[in-house]
Amino acid sequence: MFVRFVYNFLISISWIVIKVIALFNTKMKLFVSGRKGIFQQLNLKISKNDRFIWMHVASLGEYEQGLPILEKTKLNYPSHKIILTFFSPSGYEVKKNTPIADIVIYLPMDTKSNVKRFLDMVKPELAIFIKYEIWPNYLYGLKQRNIPVILVSAIFSNRQIFFKPFGGFMRNGLKAFAHFFVQDKKSKDLLSSIGFENITVGGDTRFDRVSEILKQNNHLDFMNEFKNDGLCLVAGSTWPEDEEILADWINSTNEQIKCVIAPHTIKETHVQKLKTNISKKTVCFSKIEGEVLSTFDVIIIDNIGLLTKIYSYADIAYVGGAFETGLHNTLEPAVNGIPVVIGPNYSGFKEAEDLVSKKGIYVVTSKEEFKELMARLIDDGDFRERTGKINSKYINKNIGATAQVIAYIKTIL
Repeated sequence: MFVRFVYNFLISISWIVIKVIALFNTKMKLFVSGRKGIFQQLNLKISKNDRFIWMHVASLGEYEQGLPILEKTKLNYPSHKIILTFFSPSGYEVKKNTPIADIVIYLPMDTKSNVKRFLDMVKPELAIFIKYEIWPNYLYGLKQRNIPVILVSAIFSNRQIFFKPFGGFMRNGLKAFAHFFVQDKKSKDLLSSIGFENITVGGDTRFDRVSEILKQNNHLDFMNEFKNDGLCLVAGSTWPEDEEILADWINSTNEQIKCVIAPHTIKETHVQKLKTNISKKTVCFSKIEGEVLSTFDVIIIDNIGLLTKIYSYADIAYVGGAFETGLHNTLEPAVNGIPVVIGPNYSGFKEAEDLVSKKGIYVVTSKEEFKELMARLIDDGDFRERTGKINSKYINKNIGATAQVIAYIKTIL
């Protein structure tokens, strides 16, 4: 009881601290302002006879993991409504209008009063948490109400508090889960070591998600004109550290290859700075109308939502974030059967770790390494093809996690 009191005290203090930080930080301002009036919104959107399935995700990456389950659940349970909650602004602000859910909101902070109010209003018949989202008060509230809750695409490590001698309070929170769907055997073994056996090693639902990319219509007229049957490098979700390497290579290379850069940040000032740093003929996506795109060397994508389709035109992909902030999604380009290049900080991203060891993904730590690798990938078509096949084979081998989750849901709902 004492530990729970301390947890609730810290949650309350955290909320006060976040409000102060929000005065100076744009992301935290969204975090705070987005949670104002949540219960009023719910009151307007919920009808007396609504039946809800609730999915909670942290941010955009977890949303991508949950999406295949949402799609199948919506198909299998048309009489239910879907409520989707986000913890982070970076996920909510991008997906707040997604048609996959009937209601999309921020998750109210994990206080006892918020939990009671949220669950009393929504009355979910099933709760689905994705990957790391383990909030003790919500789990305790769900358990009290006998609402089944499952954890999907989870990864556990012995560094987490659940596996420490002082982690009893958080371990008790795990008892609310009716079933764990984990990504690997290591996670299963760790859960087993603290007394849990309701576990399935199901893999990562993102493999199912990205495999669907190949089935959709990925045609883009502007990419056909721009690529013009030549080689193309697509660099996705890039940060300044990535862009410095890319710009240096673009400016110095004599290779005949087109380049597309899709920065993580598409603020005009950032995009213009990137464009200025590239000496070759460059155009922003927002300015392509009326241009003869085949005459350009580089396109900078200054909008959101095109990257997965653009990857289908790539012969080589670079995925940003692994120099500083955290690696972005490597599966989206890899599913196209192409080589993927990343920076050095990819620890904890299982698919990246796997594919680096299999040599489907290559790691660079400097401008010089990037230049050497790109020269090999461009000049050696057999090497490029072999590398790409490693990636597509890996993804094909790992699809099927969604089917296991849906089969379990059918036994409880």
